[in-house]
Amino acid sequence: MTPTEVLALAKENNCKVVDFRFMDYPGLWQHFTIPIGELDEASFEDGYGFDGSSIRGWQPIHASDMLVIPDPVTAKIDPFYEHATLVLICNIVDPVTSEPYSRDPRYIAQKAENYLKSTGLGDTAYIGPEAEFFIFDDIRFESSRHRAFYEIDSVEGHWNTGRDEGPNLGYKPRYKEGYFPVPPTDKFQNMRTEMLLTLESLGIEIEAQHHEVATAGQSEIDMRFKPLLQMADQLMWFKYVLKNIAFKHGHTVTFMPKPLFEDNGSGMHTHLSIWRDKVPLFAGDKYAGVSQEAMYAIGGILRHCQALCAFTNPTTNSYKRLVPGFEAPVNLAYSSQNRSAAIRIPMYSASPKAKRIEFRTPDPSCNGYLAFSALLMAALDGIENKMDPGDPLDKDIYGLPPEELAEIPSAPGSLDEALAALDADREFLMKGDVFTPDAIDMWIEYKTKNEINPMRLRPHPHEFLLYYDI
Repeated sequence: MTPTEVLALAKENNCKVVDFRFMDYPGLWQHFTIPIGELDEASFEDGYGFDGSSIRGWQPIHASDMLVIPDPVTAKIDPFYEHATLVLICNIVDPVTSEPYSRDPRYIAQKAENYLKSTGLGDTAYIGPEAEFFIFDDIRFESSRHRAFYEIDSVEGHWNTGRDEGPNLGYKPRYKEGYFPVPPTDKFQNMRTEMLLTLESLGIEIEAQHHEVATAGQSEIDMRFKPLLQMADQLMWFKYVLKNIAFKHGHTVTFMPKPLFEDNGSGMHTHLSIWRDKVPLFAGDKYAGVSQEAMYAIGGILRHCQALCAFTNPTTNSYKRLVPGFEAPVNLAYSSQNRSAAIRIPMYSASPKAKRIEFRTPDPSCNGYLAFSALLMAALDGIENKMDPGDPLDKDIYGLPPEELAEIPSAPGSLDEALAALDADREFLMKGDVFTPDAIDMWIEYKTKNEINPMRLRPHPHEFLLYYDI
């Protein structure tokens, strides 16, 4: 879509205002709004100023001026605002140098796509994330100097089987038994369908929606694969739509990886394939019907997985899900059907176009622009350096004897470990200037200062249960 076409779209829909959206560094959408009369074709080159020092992980206060440059290709009409609103996703530019901003996650994704093309290995990286989430009825939490707690509630929560609900009608999925039951056990079918249809009305193709394994409304809606940057944009719309529809119905959605103790967490299995001239490069005659390039890509992802986790599993809570021995994909191995391996080669279809690799370790707390870019860079490094992934692991990992299991490397056990791995293994990300040293350093600094250290300093509520009477 061109600027002229964007203005015509706004006029056709009688838009009153324009909402500019962009990412902060950790991964939340930010926005501000202007009257529609302030938007013209020059706006797509000149941009609009804002205070970059107020955005997490960005500029210091003495160098705070930044510009947002709206991307006309991203134009959509917001489905929730009371007044007709044109939405444009923006790129970030330094007003002094007129250069794209190194810490703009969307710019990093653009550079990753450009690097792929520059290698000659392919021209398109398709990404297909399966973002799981929870739909809760109530969430309360506090973390202060003298008190800390959280409390979750859900009409589906199995812990509510004995609650007086005037009357309690039952049909609450048992722990780890929420996969695919029909209503009335699945109480969110209609809401998920509304989410699906709203996403489709925005031009986002959906493959399926369903209840997930955990009790208390765990769900999944799968988007059809798209090129990397487009999918990263769509993931932001995805989270926005799901949160707003749940909120409208008196519920709340979270993409936090592990909100419930002793039940399944939320992952985001991410499918990757590389194409050149509309030909899939991952189909071939090697293991599970993939190509040698796909095998090398698997080798690259496994080699760099610990550093990758700093972007694909970027919260301290992520590692409450990634615990060895609890069905999480922490084992750095690959398989055609073993879902406890970090990488799986889906076998649903024999079509060459369907050949892809599925990286199962990520979770939906990630910033998609950064996570998808890092994943592509690891795969490309594997192809360029012919990294052998070794033999597949088609055994039941949880049935292996301890001595054999000890030989299988594992994903990091904490965000601290992942950030340390990123600091030590960053060269593959810096090819083509995709991730700059500045961007990586700020990621490590921000996560350490704002997430890891505050968690280290706070007593945990469970510690009182364990230690108060010592």
